Amino acid sequence: METPEEVSPALQAARAQVADLQRQLALARQVLEEFTYSVSHDLRAPLRHVSAYIKIVREDLGEAVDPGTLSHLQTAGDAALQMGRLMDGLLELSRTARAELQPSRVDLPRLLDELKDKLTPTNGERRILWRIAHDLPAVQGDLALLGQMLTCLLGNAVKFTRHAEAPTIDIGWRALEGGWCELHVQDNGAGFDARFADKLFRVFQRLHSSKQFEGIGIGLALARLVVERHGGTIHARGEAGSGCRISLTLPMAPCAAA
Repeated sequence: METPEEVSPALQAARAQVADLQRQLALARQVLEEFTYSVSHDLRAPLRHVSAYIKIVREDLGEAVDPGTLSHLQTAGDAALQMGRLMDGLLELSRTARAELQPSRVDLPRLLDELKDKLTPTNGERRILWRIAHDLPAVQGDLALLGQMLTCLLGNAVKFTRHAEAPTIDIGWRALEGGWCELHVQDNGAGFDARFADKLFRVFQRLHSSKQFEGIGIGLALARLVVERHGGTIHARGEAGSGCRISLTLPMAPCAAA
């Protein structure tokens, strides 16, 4: 066993830095745990009270309520519902950040087929053309988290092609050095103003109004979190009215990388 005298100053400094980083990580996890508890318990109670009393006021007023007052109550009720949705989004993001990774070989073609079937509209109002590369590789990652991430990306593609005359979603890939691959999801939907591309992956950032497309702006932030937890990167390219392309990197499964 080495004695303190045998440990070089550089090694001592490195160990001290590691210990400090570990303390910071532990503190960050504690703060995240407390935040999650507050959102799921402390903030839920007053929000439920607000919603309940809005309902009581509407019932007490009955048919005598004037249209202006009714509109104000409706606005307040909608705001309470939206706050609840935002809390749900924060909780989902927190759970994803804290989830322990369980890496395994993930069959992308099978996973994408399952997700595509779940997300394709079944009301017959429109048909989406899915063009999925036949040679997609297997990747190394957490199946649940990757499924969550791809659900967000494909769900967005389905949503934002709603008004396209011939909605089309392309999923392809290319091999990168070091056993990595780049996966892309591209659609011909609403697109976005490229000047604001850096906002896409931020929590609750939306580039379209809620009247145009539903949602709270959590999906791409969650996708970024999952990709970065796997050591990859994600970015978007697009143009208003001309669709969007999301590209991300993931490690390929060992045998696929060989």
